[in-house]
Amino acid sequence: MGHKTHPIGFRLGIIKDWQATWFAAKTADYRELVKEDLSIRDNIAKRYPDAGISKVEIERNSSEVVVTVHTARPGIVIGRGGQRVEELRKMLESLTNRRARLNVQEIRQPELDAFLVARSVAEQLERRIAYRRAIRQAVSRTIQAGAKGVKILIAGRLGGADIARREKAMEGRVPLHTLRADVDFAIAEAATDFGRIGVKVWIYHGDIIKQEKEPELEDMKPIEVTLSPEESAAQEAAEAQAAAAAAAAAVAAAAEVEAIVGATDASPSMAAPAPAATAPEAATPASEEPAVPESAPAIEEPESK
Repeated sequence: MGHKTHPIGFRLGIIKDWQATWFAAKTADYRELVKEDLSIRDNIAKRYPDAGISKVEIERNSSEVVVTVHTARPGIVIGRGGQRVEELRKMLESLTNRRARLNVQEIRQPELDAFLVARSVAEQLERRIAYRRAIRQAVSRTIQAGAKGVKILIAGRLGGADIARREKAMEGRVPLHTLRADVDFAIAEAATDFGRIGVKVWIYHGDIIKQEKEPELEDMKPIEVTLSPEESAAQEAAEAQAAAAAAAAAVAAAAEVEAIVGATDASPSMAAPAPAATAPEAATPASEEPAVPESAPAIEEPESK
């Protein structure tokens, strides 16, 4: 025997949800509700064998039962003018002894539903179509529909052989141990003349990453806080003290900056060098005459004749 984990049960509560949503307080009530779920699903499957029904979700509350049918052919379930829906609703009320409400949801791409693919392969095997051709065509159609990976496994007396064996077809990737991987899984059986042939289908749709939305500033509401007079006075004093400390720090910073700037201006290495004199006349301004010493005798000019 193999110890294999069911791909859907492995992901329940993480990225997959339950197909039955209700609560039973007692063990006997739980037992009866489980039997009701089985009878509801069996009756719907027998009533509409050609409707392509993939799954039936059941939700119960205190007053009514809500049944959601996922089908690839909603017209067969609804009927002309909704007549078959009314018949099905009355059948559900008779089974559960409660008020029933029926929802029909369409499956737009049957090639991406694991149960419908498995059922299609099983029907082909019942019509004696070659099993390799059946699974290869199913794999190619699923990949063309947009799946990232698919795997189909059939087991039994394939082709009427005396010994049962397995055959597998796979394309793409099917991560079985990744919890965020959206893997759909289903089992179907083909009732052939040589016995039962089991069909298992895995379809990988991609990863599901749930991101929590951060509250925006517009969505955040202001919080109102009421303070007592003593708390208000203490808060005002604290705010005044903080403002005074900030002002003192600003003054100290400004004084430190001025001191640094003054020291930089007074440094001789930072001052510009004086130009060197190239000639003796360069040291004496041109507008000033050379000074005459006081002890020098006066020069008398000769009289003109």
